[in-house]
Amino acid sequence: MIYYLSIGANLGEREQTISQAVSLLNSEVGRVLARSQYHYSTPVGFTSTHEFCNICVKLTSALSPQRVLYVTQDIERALGRTEKTSLSDGQPLYHDREIDIDLLMAFDMPADSTDFPLFPVCVRSKRLTLPHPRMDERDFVKIPLAEIFPFA
Repeated sequence: MIYYLSIGANLGEREQTISQAVSLLNSEVGRVLARSQYHYSTPVGFTSTHEFCNICVKLTSALSPQRVLYVTQDIERALGRTEKTSLSDGQPLYHDREIDIDLLMAFDMPADSTDFPLFPVCVRSKRLTLPHPRMDERDFVKIPLAEIFPFA
């Protein structure tokens, strides 16, 4: 499978934490094939004096989308994330964070293929939705993703 992920942080040594997350993804999820440059933005959905640093990565993995989600959440905890986004009256409550890793898209690729994967994977569950339902609304995802996704 080919996965595209967004990684962001707005607390601590942001770039260093993101680099650690990329290393952990490479060792625990699958081989990182590409990564965008760092992009900086103000928080979206909440007010903070801490600017976000974001990147997107492309990786290949034999893990299922659900397993990738669990492993990325373990990586977030290992890098200091203690609080996930919660809901209030059905609306997300965002906050500052040490690290955030979001699955954006997944593609099933035939084993003998070296070209762009042709089979998008759709997941709709309580814990995971692919493709990510809000990625097209967020410049902090769209701009770095366009660097590594050939059809962005």
